[in-house]
Amino acid sequence: MIDLRSDTVTLPSEGMRKAMADAEVGDDVYGEDPTVNRLQEYAAELLEKEAALLLPTGTMANLAAFLSQTRPGDAVILSEGAHPYHYESGNLAMVGGLMTRTVTDPFGKMTADQVAALVVQADDPHYAHTTLVSIENTTNRGGGAYYQHGEIEGIGRLCRERGLRLHCDGARLFNAAAAANMEARFLVQPCDTVCFCLSKGLGAPAGSLLLGDRETIHRALRFRKMLGGGMRQAGILAAAGLYALEHHVDDLADDHRRARRLRTALEGEGVRFTLPSPTNILYIEVDDAARVVRELREREVRVLPHGARRVRAVFHRDVDDAATEKAVEAFKEVLGKGAASA
Repeated sequence: MIDLRSDTVTLPSEGMRKAMADAEVGDDVYGEDPTVNRLQEYAAELLEKEAALLLPTGTMANLAAFLSQTRPGDAVILSEGAHPYHYESGNLAMVGGLMTRTVTDPFGKMTADQVAALVVQADDPHYAHTTLVSIENTTNRGGGAYYQHGEIEGIGRLCRERGLRLHCDGARLFNAAAAANMEARFLVQPCDTVCFCLSKGLGAPAGSLLLGDRETIHRALRFRKMLGGGMRQAGILAAAGLYALEHHVDDLADDHRRARRLRTALEGEGVRFTLPSPTNILYIEVDDAARVVRELREREVRVLPHGARRVRAVFHRDVDDAATEKAVEAFKEVLGKGAASA
């Protein structure tokens, strides 16, 4: 079965499994797991941030970032399609007591001008003050679109001028870096905090890292405990994360190449793609998503429906060139020439 539902379905590589089995561990709640500590130090150095914190999930990492930089009653600005707004069960409101102000954009991105139009800092008790801006890089619902450094720098400059914090939900940060042909540390330079997932394209079984200045990460540690994210011998997971960062980052460009192969092949058959797909995520326009999902599965290809007339396919390290060609043929059989534009 070729599973294109998400890059979260990746399995640990043989080398990663060995690193996990051999990991030196301790009690991370006491700060005594040497492998966790090594991962956090490595990540902080990699992205040139003062400190890093390992959390079980990207959702918890995002929430800890928001909680660490806001107070209940504050307003935060993010894209209407952003993961913290759309896919994290309303935790910003329920747990953080935060009001969200959103930018609507088909690619899930924001400009500095759009952010500026939503900032509220008036000395008026009627209004919630804006204290934080959050970008997503790459964008999930935006078809894997990514921010160039100049775009982030523009938003970062605005935030510095207005005294706002800037967070980057970089679940697929290294995909953005690969597409931009730029080291990830430069992409996140304007950001006060950034998190990224180890369990998507990088192939680890679990875990996300939150990075920022030491004071903010120290506060995030308290929120991690409050949210139930303190783990004990987490070095087993940290070893997988270290292995991923040391061995799997360069492979992400192959995922992008294979996604382009599928898109190019299907566009040649008249299939429509309404989002950019510059990285590993494809949103494919179809006449009947439920039928397409069913018939692709019959051909041993799994995708996700996204509404009634769109499916999502995500390439990852467990889909090689041969599997990509098999997926191309399955899509051609199911969609047929021009079927998706009906």
